[in-house]
Order: sequence, then C-alpha cells, then structure tokens
Amino acid sequence: MLTIRPRTPADLPALAAALRAVHEAQGYPSLWPEDPQAFVAGQGTAWVALHAGQVAGQVILSPIADPPPAWTGALTVPGPWLEVKRLFVAPRAQGQGAARALLAHAADQARQAGARAVLQVNERSAPAIALYDREGWQRLGTARGSWQEADGTVPTVLVYAAPA
Repeated sequence: MLTIRPRTPADLPALAAALRAVHEAQGYPSLWPEDPQAFVAGQGTAWVALHAGQVAGQVILSPIADPPPAWTGALTVPGPWLEVKRLFVAPRAQGQGAARALLAHAADQARQAGARAVLQVNERSAPAIALYDREGWQRLGTARGSWQEADGTVPTVLVYAAPA
C-alpha cells in the first residue's frame, strides 16, 4: 500500500539513505552532496511516500528562487509557478507508483495554491524524463543547468510544466 503524507524531520535519515541508493543506482543527484540530509531537506513544503509502511521517497514544492534561475527563461506557460524539487524514490520501491503519486500530489498542491508546478531535470535522467512524459507534463524547452558536473561540464536541463 502506498501513502503520501507531509515529511517530518524524523524522515530525513531514511530519505538520505534512499537518496544514496538512488545515486548509486541511477546517478541522481549527479554530484553527491556534502550534507545529504540538508540536500534532502531543501527549501519548500515536502511530502514523503510510504511503501509497505517505510519511507520510500519524497517530493518538495518550492517557490521559484529570487533572482530566478536561468532555466526559468524557458517557462512559456503563465505563472505563478511553484518548483517541483528533490523528487526521488528508493530503488527498492520503484515501479510501485510512488514517483507518479508524489508528482501528482505536488502538481495538485500547486493548483490548490493557484500556481502551476514546473521543474527542471538533467537531460541524462532518462527514468525521470520518461515519467514526466508519460504523466503528460509539457516539455517547454532546454536550458543550462546551474551546477557543474564532476567533469567540469555544465549539464543541459529540460524544463517541464504540469498539465494545465
């Protein structure tokens, strides 16, 4: 059984462990953070997916940073916008609908707040891109990422908006 609920501080260690498993299996995030719990905590409102009673993943919905990052230049849909961030599901729980449920929950929460959910994703993140495409998110364009990869290159990100 899958449940979505607000994240609590007590969830952070399990989420950091899940993030480590995702990083090792799928390369997200592309650079391992110095403080994984702080990375997981992020900024914004967060929810977790519970699969079989265990924390399996999370999503954060956050206001767009000020000043807006460069990728927001690809936003061709009307605002206001809220950014979907830190969406991941532990490999042990993948394929059970947790990522889809978290993504839909974030989009619904944005709509309830009078905004549209948007996100950026590294063009190398094939499983995430497949999810967004499958769930009907609108691909708006590409932009340069705001970070450098381990090899010094700046990644290209795809910019998406939730279905209207």
